[in-house]
Amino acid sequence: MALSHHVRPTPATTAKKTVRESESFEQTLRPKTIVEYVGQSDTKGHLLVHISAAKTRMEPLGHTLLHGPPGLGKTTLAHIMAHEMGAQIRITSGPAIEKPGDLASMLTNLQQGDVLFIDEIHRLRPAIEEVLYSAMEDYALDLVIGKGPSARSMRLSLKPFTLVGATTKAGSMSAPLRDRFIHNFKLSFYTPAEMEQIVLRSARILTVTLEDGAADLIGCSSRATPRIANRLVRAIRDFAQVKGEKNVSLERVRSTLEELGIDDRGLDRTDRAILQAIIEKFGGGPVGLSTLAAATAEEEETLEDVYEPYLLQQGYLQRTSKGRVATPHAFGLLGINMPEGMQKNLFAA
Repeated sequence: MALSHHVRPTPATTAKKTVRESESFEQTLRPKTIVEYVGQSDTKGHLLVHISAAKTRMEPLGHTLLHGPPGLGKTTLAHIMAHEMGAQIRITSGPAIEKPGDLASMLTNLQQGDVLFIDEIHRLRPAIEEVLYSAMEDYALDLVIGKGPSARSMRLSLKPFTLVGATTKAGSMSAPLRDRFIHNFKLSFYTPAEMEQIVLRSARILTVTLEDGAADLIGCSSRATPRIANRLVRAIRDFAQVKGEKNVSLERVRSTLEELGIDDRGLDRTDRAILQAIIEKFGGGPVGLSTLAAATAEEEETLEDVYEPYLLQQGYLQRTSKGRVATPHAFGLLGINMPEGMQKNLFAA
């Protein structure tokens, strides 16, 4: 008789399971339809029209470019577009596509009406972009078989599909690729009222009960970005749970944000360190990006893509031809008096 035995899961198996559960959990916070999606009203309105028209004609949705700062919902919108069209979505990113054959393999496996989502599309290599041109315009792949004198070109037909590209740097895309997108939407930061709605929705899904004022404070502290709001809701829930609190009070939100180094404007320790470096080390600016990166021990791309957009939008920072400049709001935030006459000199830079 065969003996049964128990197999203990290995650390690698447990880690993979945890990652899958985390991804699945994150998906639950994403809205599935345009109606559930909060904010970006202009983009939603246009998408509803284009989706309705495409479904009426029984055609795939036109190729769509989504751009804006990270965390504003580009990936979520791509999933919603596929769901609204009743199509499957295939997900990849610009850096992950290493050679034209990788892209060709993905394109030939797409079914009628499928959505191919390419995140960080501005990081596609030129040789791969060339493959996309004919695929986007003619639903065809132009391939070269063989090498040297015996090389010959071959065209493969593709099933009509929708390409959705997402980027935080639309200006870094090549003009030929950018111009081949039929629809182009810029996602902007969310209003405080929209952020409060997002916080309340996420709290409801996570079965977190927020007392009066808690959702508003979380929303105001989330840098007008849904991804950060969701992260804060989960962090505050954990702190409340450890303290044995069934409901999340306004005081619990305040104390958790203080522990995380986040103020009610959404600025964290790094934001304040950037502004402090500009003011104290460089006299308020102007200071070049590379110099500022060295002074704050941050990478240039991190400063430019993660921190600067919100600081600029909130009026704490200004970009000039000579570099970054701290505004009077930044001086006020840090409680530092701005020298007389300095404001005029700074903005003359």
